[in-house]
Amino acid sequence: MDDQKIKVKAESGQILEVGVSSKKTEAIWIILGEGVHNAKCKLTPTRNSLAYAGSVLGRELIYERSVEQVRADIAQEEHDSYQFRTR
Repeated sequence: MDDQKIKVKAESGQILEVGVSSKKTEAIWIILGEGVHNAKCKLTPTRNSLAYAGSVLGRELIYERSVEQVRADIAQEEHDSYQFRTR
């Protein structure tokens, strides 16, 4: 997951590009900011599993991809990394 970035929507409607620390179907850990002035946030699936939501510094963030889409993304990343290693 090195240098992977995703776009999340803030409650104000602003789109932010954030770094991904860890990505699993049950939670996505993201990092806002860089260097010593960063903040880590845990995004968890919403009740209907159509998005991931979390809060950092009093702001709500939404990642508008479903659990199924994230599961497919993870499977594709694992497949790609496996293909890369076997060549």
